[in-house]
Amino acid sequence: MDIINHVLHWTFLEVPVSRYLLAMMMVLLTVLAQRYLIGHLHKMTHRLAEKTHTHWDDIFFHAAEKPANGLILVVGVTFSIQMLDIPKDIFSILNHVNDVSRILTIALAMWFIWRFLDGLLAYFSDPDIHTDTILDNQLIPVLFKTLKIFLVMTAVLMLAQNMGYSISGLIASLGIGGIAVAMAAKDTISNIFGSMMILVDQPFKIGDWVKTSEFEGVVEEIGFRSTRIRTFGKTLVNVPNSQLANMVIENMDARSKRRVKMRIGITYSASPEQIQQAVSAIEKILREHHGVDQSYSLVKFDTFEDSSLSIFLYYFSQSTVWEEYLQVRQEVNIQIMQAIENLGLEFAFPSMSLYHENLNV
Repeated sequence: MDIINHVLHWTFLEVPVSRYLLAMMMVLLTVLAQRYLIGHLHKMTHRLAEKTHTHWDDIFFHAAEKPANGLILVVGVTFSIQMLDIPKDIFSILNHVNDVSRILTIALAMWFIWRFLDGLLAYFSDPDIHTDTILDNQLIPVLFKTLKIFLVMTAVLMLAQNMGYSISGLIASLGIGGIAVAMAAKDTISNIFGSMMILVDQPFKIGDWVKTSEFEGVVEEIGFRSTRIRTFGKTLVNVPNSQLANMVIENMDARSKRRVKMRIGITYSASPEQIQQAVSAIEKILREHHGVDQSYSLVKFDTFEDSSLSIFLYYFSQSTVWEEYLQVRQEVNIQIMQAIENLGLEFAFPSMSLYHENLNV
């Protein structure tokens, strides 16, 4: 026992061996806590979370798992160094142990919040829990991007304060430089306001076919600065939101049905009775076709063209899907061709008739 007590009172860097042993035990306990305690708590909380009907606890515990591991390591190492109690004049860097520990704790807390926001974003982005309003589905990614930017700014300010910098002076300098930044970033700010106007007014949503005087395509993404539109030529157009908010936009997918507007030209050899029969036959085709919307349609002989008797057709397809719409048009056109043929009529095309008269002088 005397030998053990004598060994424990040996010193190295003015620290007894007993303190080194205590510090090593604290490090060992930290490793065990990381490996077994956190694992056990994770399994227990996972079982408890499965018994609840909400997903919030699942997201919370998943986000906290890795930061909690890091926090245990920081606390364990900090206590180990404090147990050693090495004189500060030997290692002056030890004067900053508590400051470093505090900074790492803040960083771990911000990491946890970041992971929690990622979990919430993944949850709200799940198509199974999307709300009925398109605004929520489009606003959620933008909202979480804003929260992450705010989180990073808060983390920078807190870390700067704990590192000894004057936050009030930093904020004041940011205020002075903010004017210059605002002038330089006025286009960016106007684009952000433009994106908010788009999300609130909802002239279109992601996946819509839109058409303007400058481009036409499908909306792929609505971001902070710009909106990405995939043209039908498969090129990608990035339009600043400030410009897009002031454009006249035609949302082709917002319509409940698609319009068909066309003319059929019959030769002048047709009699009035045949024209009437042709109009009645076309009206019957539109009335009986399952893909034609029955709320409104027009078939009228309205114009004497230069080379034809023109019959005007105006109707709507029930489907707004491009392929189904074209299928309806095709089937209607083929039936009209058959009806015109059955009536003994011919389709007109641009032509010119020459009349020759012999004059006996």
